[in-house]
Amino acid sequence: MHIDDLKTRKAEVRKSVLQARNALPETLRHAAAQSITQNFLNAMTLPEKSRVSGFWPIRSEIDPRPLMQALEARGMTLCVPAILDKQTIEFRAMSFGDALVETGFGTMGPAADAPVVDPDIMLIPLAAFDPSGNRIGYGAGYYDRAIAALHHKNKFPLLIGVAFDAQRVDHIAHEPHDVALNYILTETGLIAASPM
Repeated sequence: MHIDDLKTRKAEVRKSVLQARNALPETLRHAAAQSITQNFLNAMTLPEKSRVSGFWPIRSEIDPRPLMQALEARGMTLCVPAILDKQTIEFRAMSFGDALVETGFGTMGPAADAPVVDPDIMLIPLAAFDPSGNRIGYGAGYYDRAIAALHHKNKFPLLIGVAFDAQRVDHIAHEPHDVALNYILTETGLIAASPM
């Protein structure tokens, strides 16, 4: 598929899936935030003192904050992305109770004087995912570049997409720079990606 056709197709899938996500009822959203916490804790044992990047939800994203709080209570170091410019994000350490500021793209996080950390596990927001672990983000490419930068430093974090089941599609065509997720965490379980 030609690169322009691929970008057009991704944009169409993004629009369709986000419409479906936006339509989810509030009761399902609240229950899903609790479900993903239990699904993750039941299925995944993390090394002690792992650094876990989460995110402050925007728009109609699933809310990972109950999971993040549970991980912090188990001794994990939390961090969230902050946008530095049109190309780059960094991951700033945070604890619940910290004062938060706007960190770009509608997100919240610690101020610029917070420690910057390289995550061992990344909880990644997305627009759409497929069973092979391919994801469509919001089109800015921040996570793709952040993951590439970590790989360049010989760091290979575990990549876990966090989404509602309604965001699943059968197949996402991927570009050479796209990095597949290891797992997808939804309200019905933790799904191991099955690369084709």
